[in-house]
Amino acid sequence: MVKKPGIFPTFFISGFECSSFLWKDQGRRNLVAETGHDKHAAADYHLLRQWGIAVSREGVSWPHVDKAGVYDFSSINPMIAAMREQQILPIWDLCHYGYPDDLSPFTDAFVQRFAAYCKALASYVATRLPGPYFFTPINEITFFSFCGGEWGWVAPYTRSKADRFAFRLQLCKAAIAGVKAIREVLPDARMIHIDPLVQVVAPRDRPDQQAAAHHETFVDTFLAWDVLYGKVHPELGGAPEILDIVGANNYSFGQMEYREKGPHKALEPHDDRIKPLCDLLRLVWQRYRRPMIIGETSGMNEGRVDWLRDVMEESLAAVASGIDLHGICLFPAVDMPDWHTGQWLHNGLCDVVPEGDDLKRVPYHPYIAELRRWQKELNRVTELDDDPFSDPVELQDVIDAAKRLNKQPDANWH
Repeated sequence: MVKKPGIFPTFFISGFECSSFLWKDQGRRNLVAETGHDKHAAADYHLLRQWGIAVSREGVSWPHVDKAGVYDFSSINPMIAAMREQQILPIWDLCHYGYPDDLSPFTDAFVQRFAAYCKALASYVATRLPGPYFFTPINEITFFSFCGGEWGWVAPYTRSKADRFAFRLQLCKAAIAGVKAIREVLPDARMIHIDPLVQVVAPRDRPDQQAAAHHETFVDTFLAWDVLYGKVHPELGGAPEILDIVGANNYSFGQMEYREKGPHKALEPHDDRIKPLCDLLRLVWQRYRRPMIIGETSGMNEGRVDWLRDVMEESLAAVASGIDLHGICLFPAVDMPDWHTGQWLHNGLCDVVPEGDDLKRVPYHPYIAELRRWQKELNRVTELDDDPFSDPVELQDVIDAAKRLNKQPDANWH
């Protein structure tokens, strides 16, 4: 008998980069194709099985499957087949920075069309995969509103704070409508709303920017989640069961120095203004008291091993302090290109090596070895058995490990 059942069959989660934005100078992008995941789905999910990971974030490209309200979901059939064969549970990501060409996000039609698409997708997967069912309606609402609403990187290419605020609110409306539409088909479906953990500080020589930096850290970071929870704009229909599971993304560049225009500047390692990840996780937990996961995290190059160790130590410190953490998503499973330069980031469990017309997967063994070490520390499986869904994660094992290891919050991230 499981003492404290988790939500998922494995504590470690992974996923595949699936952005489908209109990029500022390159037109429509499809990162599922750019990473080769569309062709390598079966092999990619076999790798997850070997690594003891039974849960994966998987994208559906709204602009590619929805043509004026007519749906063609055949592009996800290889993923569904691979999930069935390898027994991987998907978290379906329904809008990863991309929407159909014929829509403006600043209209009611955007919200209505998104809800219809969500309902159609839920119906499609319900007849092809067994439950339980998990969805992320709109990925990183806060970040999407910045890069599309204020920085002009992706459509709708607007460049003002007012546009960012308006875009974010529309994305929140669409996400709420999407949740309700999915649950018309799958009443027990769980939602994971993912946004970055952010800390913004004023430049040392600009104390006049402290108020703006504080606002971004303690108001802007949380506004989308607040709307989904119903804390603000309750007329939009947010509620705790709409927010459901909170996915907090954690990257080194989430701790930044404020800039009035354009993206903020990432703090350098060892900057004394960096806050421990444990403290940031506690801010989220204290605000919502909802189940949590780390929705994405990764280091780069040789730093992947140290990064995972730091994230695990901080996460266990947070668990020991009482937060309800159900999983950590090592994202991506397979390397991805930098959006701006196209160079491979070397941030996955596998690197990608171009080989003729193929994108060969090359496991990064030091990172995988560190994952194995933590699986053993938490009494988790290192390879999936014949029925990975037979039992949920025993969270008491995670709590016991947190108490035994007694890790303390540490601001010195590598």
